[in-house]
Amino acid sequence: MLITCPYCGPRDVIEFTYQGDGNRQRPQPSSQDLDAWNAYVYDRLNPAGDHNEIWQHSGGCRAHLRVVRNTLTHEISSSGFARGDHKAARHRLETKS
Repeated sequence: MLITCPYCGPRDVIEFTYQGDGNRQRPQPSSQDLDAWNAYVYDRLNPAGDHNEIWQHSGGCRAHLRVVRNTLTHEISSSGFARGDHKAARHRLETKS
């Protein structure tokens, strides 16, 4: 499986570390709602189809990426930075196509 890093280009999945579900909302750190924390830590969906995920390019530039991956085919339909506005890197990716 290849993941396209906006800085480094297409790389093998071995260079990346899965960081988790990109759709989950963490409770406020000061929250004492045990049900909310229990749901955040333990409840997981197992979707079939496109899924929003967070990956880190741990074997490369160390950037955190938001990746949309199909859980049935492992096809990646999009990838980009998890945070921030990195227009230069996004533009670089678009011009390579």
